This record gives sequence, structure tokens and C-alpha cells, in this order.
Amino acid sequence: TLGHDFCVISLSDLLTPWEQIKQRLDAAAYGDFAIVIYNPSSRKRREHLRRACDILLVHMEKGRACGYVENIGREGTQVQVCTLEELREREVNMFTTVFIGNSQTEIIHGKLVTRRGYHTKWDAETVMERGGNEDWTRY
Repeated sequence: TLGHDFCVISLSDLLTPWEQIKQRLDAAAYGDFAIVIYNPSSRKRREHLRRACDILLVHMEKGRACGYVENIGREGTQVQVCTLEELREREVNMFTTVFIGNSQTEIIHGKLVTRRGYHTKWDAETVMERGGNEDWTRY
């Protein structure tokens, strides 16, 4: 669930130079965005996801919550969650969308969850006064 700022980056260097892709990855990591990556790999570009993870690992901890989905909306959809370090070693294809969480992203019940931050802004009493409910911590 993406409930906060995120960006989408293609790893295809057919029309975009790799140096520009690297700059985008650096900027997204620096800005603590949740990152969605498409075109993570192909027959000719098998190492691009690994290279992207190496760039992100300069800025992010190895245990950063990540995941990927193969064949979204198609027959045979497969969902995996992992850490950034584990993601670096995974083999994906052109039908895979990769998700890299921001510093607040958690894996909850096998799903990546990036909250908007209300759970850190107010205490439970304030949330209740503003019309929240007792289950406010899930938002």
C-alpha cells in the first residue's frame, strides 16, 4: 500500500543513458521516496537490477523492505517480499515490477506498507479527539 510520496523509474537504458538512470536512483534514495521500478531486466540487461540495488545500498540499509510482482494483472501473478540485500540477488524479467520501500516502509502480513505518517504525528488521544478510532495505528 503506497500512502506516501513515491516515484517510478525505468531501468531500460535503450533511450535513457545509464548515468541518468543512476542519477534518478540516487535522487530518489536521497529524497527517501518509495520507489517503483519497471523494466528491471531483459535478455540483454540481466544485471540492471543488481546495479540499481548497488546504487541504492549506498544510501539505504540492507534490510530495507522491498518486494516485486511478476505478471501483475495476468494469469500466474507472483508476489514476493524481501530485503534490499535479498532483492539484489533475485532474478526478475520484463514482466516484473519492483517496489523498494522508503525508510518507514514495513512488511505487514506479507505486504509492503508505507504509511503517510499520521501514526508519528499525533498521539492516540489527539487522534481520538480529531475523530479517529482505536485502530488509528494502522494508518
